[in-house]
Amino acid sequence: MNRTVRQAAPTDIAAIMPVMAAAKTIMRQSGNMLQWVKGYPSEAVILSDMERGGAFVVEEDGRIVAYFAFLKSPEPTYDKIYEGQWLDDERPYHVVHRIASYPDNHGIFAEVMSFCFAHDPNIRIDTHRDNTIMQHLILKHGFTYCGIIYLASGDERLAYQKIKNPPTA
Repeated sequence: MNRTVRQAAPTDIAAIMPVMAAAKTIMRQSGNMLQWVKGYPSEAVILSDMERGGAFVVEEDGRIVAYFAFLKSPEPTYDKIYEGQWLDDERPYHVVHRIASYPDNHGIFAEVMSFCFAHDPNIRIDTHRDNTIMQHLILKHGFTYCGIIYLASGDERLAYQKIKNPPTA
């Protein structure tokens, strides 16, 4: 198995959308019925990630098996956090959104995190309260639960942050 992470291009959309559909199936099978509904994430959302320079795919033996967005701060929905606080609210960070993979490709989250932390030591991520699989992976990889954020739609998300080798005071 030979995996690589690379920036996604518009020509990858046809291979990315089935990955998104597979991730939705995983969500539904695990009881997460309310996240990624009503056509989300759409091709337009993925193309917007690309326009921002933050769309990435994981290829395994030349086949796209995963997608994620790795976007520079600021993330407007992270401006206010409730029932907690960010580990560091001063320094720039990257946010990881829309991690999706096929169910038979294990270790994708670890691959994505390795890539992201190689580019920024300060990462934030959020997930739906019903996405217990993602919550488990986030905590397993050393993120700290920081509180609740609200999307522009008003939907609640659980928010996490990890700072690799944080500066000492």
